[in-house]
Amino acid sequence: MKRLRSFVSITFIGGFMVVLPMLIFVWLVEWLLRTIRNLIQPLSQWLVEQTLVSGYVADIIGVGLLLLGLFLIGLFVSTSIGGWLHDLIDDWLARLAPGYKTIRDVITQLLGGEGNTSLLKGEVCRAYLMGRAAGVSVTAIVTAKHANGDYTVYAPTAPIPTSGFVYHLASECVDLLPHVSVEEAMRTVIACGSGSQVISEVP
Repeated sequence: MKRLRSFVSITFIGGFMVVLPMLIFVWLVEWLLRTIRNLIQPLSQWLVEQTLVSGYVADIIGVGLLLLGLFLIGLFVSTSIGGWLHDLIDDWLARLAPGYKTIRDVITQLLGGEGNTSLLKGEVCRAYLMGRAAGVSVTAIVTAKHANGDYTVYAPTAPIPTSGFVYHLASECVDLLPHVSVEEAMRTVIACGSGSQVISEVP
């Protein structure tokens, strides 16, 4: 009976781990499509009422205009006046909305920002937090290199890599792993260490 319960629970957890990422992906896609639909709905409705186009064509036109608008905003922000206006609005929102700066910094880290601010542009490393003699290491991403040779690293926590800890370590406590991409390292974190052989293998 005990073996049967163990088999059922392990099988259930295995199925749950397979289905959960799919459900999260579907939910994110549905949320994104719903958000886009809400943004373009007024324009699509106006096009249907004022022209002979169908609702499907009106939605396509709305999405195209939305993408064009994003492109024009990016183009405007790249100018000196646009950059100044963006910084002004950014500072204003950071003062009025307490969580805005945190959200902005997280998005900048994940998607990439100016210079080396993107977490995805960092180098994967094996960080010995208590020194090599202790034999304890973590998977981390180098986020800054200092003039004295020290490193600042970000050690993501499993299974959500967007949360973690920042450590400032001497160079002898950091082994750079140029053969491991940030995406590969993040996958091992999300999988709670599964597949970490890539971290310890020497190319």
